Amino acid sequence: MTANPAIFHPDFVSPRRTIGRRTFDFSRQVAVMAIINRTPDSFHDRGRTFELSKAVAAVENAIAHEADWIDIGGVPFAPGPEVTEREEIDRVVPVVAAARERTDAVISVETYRPEVARVVLAAGADVINNVTGLHDLSLADAVAEAGASLIITHSLAAPRTPFPRPTYKDVTAEVAAFLRERAEAAIGRGLPPERIILDPGHDLNKNTRHSLELTRRLPEITGLGYPTLVAVSNKDFIGETLNLPQNERLAGTIATVAVCILQGARIVRVHDVAEIVSAVRMVEGILGWREPAVVRHNAV
Repeated sequence: MTANPAIFHPDFVSPRRTIGRRTFDFSRQVAVMAIINRTPDSFHDRGRTFELSKAVAAVENAIAHEADWIDIGGVPFAPGPEVTEREEIDRVVPVVAAARERTDAVISVETYRPEVARVVLAAGADVINNVTGLHDLSLADAVAEAGASLIITHSLAAPRTPFPRPTYKDVTAEVAAFLRERAEAAIGRGLPPERIILDPGHDLNKNTRHSLELTRRLPEITGLGYPTLVAVSNKDFIGETLNLPQNERLAGTIATVAVCILQGARIVRVHDVAEIVSAVRMVEGILGWREPAVVRHNAV
């Protein structure tokens, strides 16, 4: 079979990875990560899953719709009211415990605090998702000690700090250099390369043109050799490109996810699990990575 030049195939450090209780072959597989926010002020959910019972119901819905991964957050990325370390733990640990009782899917927790990382990993999480550019390198220590995996995301500001009017000379080159340096720093703290995942951080300290360019040039990120996560779901760069409010961005999200997969992304972080699982599985089928569930049409 002739390779399609429109599809980028990254040369991964370790394409086959066991993360928690699941094994993925990222040379031909995409993991769908479901977002579960226990926050009253998240940018998209707006507190819909802040109540514990609603967060657990969202976990159950993600499992029912075949999410591969559950990502739990207790503190938004954006500036807002202070959330103490104790409050963050109280928000996320019960959801981690409930998820662990219900599924063998990967469980990650989004945090920038090393002590929170230690607590949630002990409670059953498999991965720490850090969206603050590994601002505190001791977070890598906590992940390494637990034998867990770490997602390193590009962002420039200190946690929960505004960063108005971000500027770059070459956004994709700068993001790639930042992520390479942060991965090397984590390795220097004892975290093996095969337990590192990178995220270019669409919209995080970036404007819409920056996020669109990152998407066009995503092979420069996926080509770093680590599995790449893209968190594009319902984000403002999609809304501004299409001039649509958050509740009308699903089609734009699906298109963006598909483009990112073709350019080497292997984990997609999303709100609308059922729709994105179908879209991702279709892309895998087209690429020849997944057999059809049934073959009846013109088969007899």
